[in-house]
Amino acid sequence: MSKAKIGAIVVSVLLAFYFVIMGQRAWILIREPDLVPKLMGVALFVLPVVGAWALIMELLFGSRMEKLARILETEGGLPVDDLPRTPGGRIVQEAADEAFAQYQAEAEAAPDDWRSWFRLSCAYDASGDRRRARSTMRKAITMERTGRV
Repeated sequence: MSKAKIGAIVVSVLLAFYFVIMGQRAWILIREPDLVPKLMGVALFVLPVVGAWALIMELLFGSRMEKLARILETEGGLPVDDLPRTPGGRIVQEAADEAFAQYQAEAEAAPDDWRSWFRLSCAYDASGDRRRARSTMRKAITMERTGRV
């Protein structure tokens, strides 16, 4: 099991514990006779629900991304992690930008292939643009789930 999976499990368990504690506190406040504690109790119920939803969505995103990576690995289509790195372990930005151009051209040439979008997402991540990497990965996941190429 990878460190990322272990970390996700630990955070999920801690968050679930937090949700239980907040649920107990919310119940205590809701049982109070005054309006303000009741409203605070309702808010304490709502916040863990939103948190649980966010946690579930992130776990689903991770598992779907992992599924696509396994498919690409069996097909031999995963991008190779051979970019030069600094002594601190960071990818050299110029090399990442060069690789990015290649994957961007591939995605533009095959806009209906989720594989090209998956690789473009990896290129965004290597370039340090996490927001676009996640957005592009969501697009690849959606394309694969709807049966596109």
